Amino acid sequence: MKKTTIIILIMTVFFYFGCKEKQEVEDKTEDLGIQANMVFFYYPDLVEAEQFYAEVLGFEKVLDYGFARILRISRTSFIGLVDETKGMHNPDEPKTVTLSFVTDEIDGWYRYLQEQGVKMRGELGDASRHPTRGFVAYDPAGYFLEFERFLEHPQNEKLLEKLRAVPAVYPGKTQATLRPKELGIQANVIWLYYRDIPAAQRFYSENLGSELLVDQGFAWVYSSSSSAFVGLVDESQGLHRFSKTKAVNVCFISRQIDEWYDKLKRKELEIRDPLEDQANFPVRTFVIYDTGGYFLEFDWFLEDEKNIDILKYLTSTSK
Repeated sequence: MKKTTIIILIMTVFFYFGCKEKQEVEDKTEDLGIQANMVFFYYPDLVEAEQFYAEVLGFEKVLDYGFARILRISRTSFIGLVDETKGMHNPDEPKTVTLSFVTDEIDGWYRYLQEQGVKMRGELGDASRHPTRGFVAYDPAGYFLEFERFLEHPQNEKLLEKLRAVPAVYPGKTQATLRPKELGIQANVIWLYYRDIPAAQRFYSENLGSELLVDQGFAWVYSSSSSAFVGLVDESQGLHRFSKTKAVNVCFISRQIDEWYDKLKRKELEIRDPLEDQANFPVRTFVIYDTGGYFLEFDWFLEDEKNIDILKYLTSTSK
């Protein structure tokens, strides 16, 4: 065998196994899990905000860091209420986000919130542009809260298939809430608003591995965790217009946070805060920007007495 032929064979072998090893690493990152989602909202009066979400909406508080309180909404969805003087955002930033509560008991929720005097943006009804039934309310700081039911329709087939596997969450027997026990929340959609929708779609599908579940023509629902989804909205047709800054953090909770950081760093995404354990509270976290300037926060809650309640749920959903 000629010397040049041997050299070519050796180079081919090294190239093959080098590419195979690289591919195995890339394939492994595609399997990264998201145990749950959370959205952080910012408030001038944290006591008022907690009272609204805990007593009126009936969500269970699972963590209290003082300046931030976290409540569980659905099986894998949480909301974080943050003192606006101590968070990542300026109090004057616009609230360019809508938090949707997906529920089969849509009519009951509407009657109940009306009875509680919750301010409504619109009346309950079937949407004209897509097969959903719902309404929009305001929280104490003016964030939009959309309660909706995705109706049986081919457009909603993929999402409904996922929802059938997810039990709704109802108030616990010991919860101090005004919310009727028969009103549940099955899932959540965090609606975000963009000028460049194709860029946003590529960002979530290519970087986070999100699957397109619903296409409404002006709004698209993508997968995240089992009962939490991300919605991308054409700002020219949605409830909000695009803004460069926004008083919201969208959070992905993952046990594989180090692997997520390595993966997204290799993709050369813009990092706001590098991966680290926080000094003042037991969370490992990093923050990146998406194409619309939203803060995307990746968190894992460390073993600590303060985190016992939230870890109870995160551990159960990761099995």
